[in-house]
Amino acid sequence: MSQHAPILPILIPLLAALLLLLQPHLPFQRAVGLLASLLGVVATAWLTLLADDGILRVYALGDWEAPFGIVLVVDRLAAAMTLLTALLGLCGVLYASSGFDAEGRFFHPLFQLQLLGLNGAFLTGDLFNLFVFFEIMLLASYALLAQTGGLARTRAGITYVVLNLLGSSLFLIALGLLYATLGTLNLADVAYRLSQSGIHHNGARLALALLCAVFFLKAALLPLSFWLPHTYAAAPAPVAALFAIMTKVGIVSLLRLQVIAIYPAYPDLLYGWLTALALTTVLFAVLGALAAKDMKTLSAWLVLLSAGTLLLVPAQASADISAAGLFYLAHSSFAGAASFLLAELIGEQRGAAGDTFSTGAKRLPAWSGIAFIVLAMTLAGLPPCSCFLCKLMLLNTLRGVEAGVAIWTILLLAAFLVTMALARAGSMLIWENGPAGTSSAALPAAAGGWRRLGAMLCLIAAGPLLAVFAQPLSGYAQRTAAQLHDTRAYIHGVLGNDPATIQRQRRG
Repeated sequence: MSQHAPILPILIPLLAALLLLLQPHLPFQRAVGLLASLLGVVATAWLTLLADDGILRVYALGDWEAPFGIVLVVDRLAAAMTLLTALLGLCGVLYASSGFDAEGRFFHPLFQLQLLGLNGAFLTGDLFNLFVFFEIMLLASYALLAQTGGLARTRAGITYVVLNLLGSSLFLIALGLLYATLGTLNLADVAYRLSQSGIHHNGARLALALLCAVFFLKAALLPLSFWLPHTYAAAPAPVAALFAIMTKVGIVSLLRLQVIAIYPAYPDLLYGWLTALALTTVLFAVLGALAAKDMKTLSAWLVLLSAGTLLLVPAQASADISAAGLFYLAHSSFAGAASFLLAELIGEQRGAAGDTFSTGAKRLPAWSGIAFIVLAMTLAGLPPCSCFLCKLMLLNTLRGVEAGVAIWTILLLAAFLVTMALARAGSMLIWENGPAGTSSAALPAAAGGWRRLGAMLCLIAAGPLLAVFAQPLSGYAQRTAAQLHDTRAYIHGVLGNDPATIQRQRRG
């Protein structure tokens, strides 16, 4: 049974989506959506445990081996990312099942399709199928973004759709150029072909540069990041919670492409300028966070800040830096998702003022204030929360790089300014209350309110739990990075012990 474990993170949401399309009855959809999400967590947790033995698992669909067939490749990184996606998906479905899913008939099948696209993007070993899973993910996100309508969501959705359609077109052009140059789109085969003497072509270099541009758009690297704050702030809370990991898809794809294919063949392709743009993205996000006028917008800018920080990782191509970055990726995904859910609950509790940073609104219940303080400490990186450990690890590994002084200066300045932005938000939301007697209820009385509360608290609790289990998790991150940077093992694991034989078969 374990040999089929790699397909389960794709098969479970696919079958769930098909089943959900057959029966629109809401209680049925909720039950199937929750069950499928829970099964997804179990399957990805099992896959993560299996992957920790260090063996590269290659699942050949249709029993056609790479590079001729479609393969899924499971290493520690792919397995851990599917587990992270499944956990966020379970919390999102649980939150939406309290009533939001009633506002759109196809919420649950669309949500499962987005999980399918995310998991497939992390697991695939083929660049064309990466494009396919990107499109599944993006098509589902288009519909989820417009789930409840409204002018703000329509505007954000149009911008989001147009930019991603342009990105998809560029993706196809890059794949066509790469195939025309190398005759393959299997990532391991691309890396092997580029490693051969005399195979370096300007066409391959251009194709890889175009692929990087697509991933930069997905990861919201400046100047391709203007779409993210408005889109994420306009998205419904459970949708935005899952969107928190969508930028990470671009970053993880870029990191894998950089380590396996680009850096060994073209080490200068991303050198220098990616670090500068990543730091510029961090500064841009911090300024946006300081200017934010409501909690949802602040949350969106903080997602962009985490993306800018993580883009420093593929710019360096170092195993130690990758390990620290992967630990930070898990923290930022949980914290970003929790921030969107908390913003909506606070907005409901404050009445007409919503989640805006204004005085005189209804008084928040004590639990909301405590939840905000814990989350704010996590987002700001104050000890002993997980972000403090993540940033400490990341700064320590970046100390010796060429732009180390600039990186330290900007990241520490960003942490200070984020703390100021969160302190301002907390003072407005918690302490600047309306007159006595305007206190709101402890929780909206809508049926299923416990589901929203439970989903939000689970995501907030992830920050302290990551700090408590920092040693084993950082150890897993180090093993993950070491395996990721072992390019030779990846190529031989996917293509077999003698990749040259495959090349002779192709020529024959």
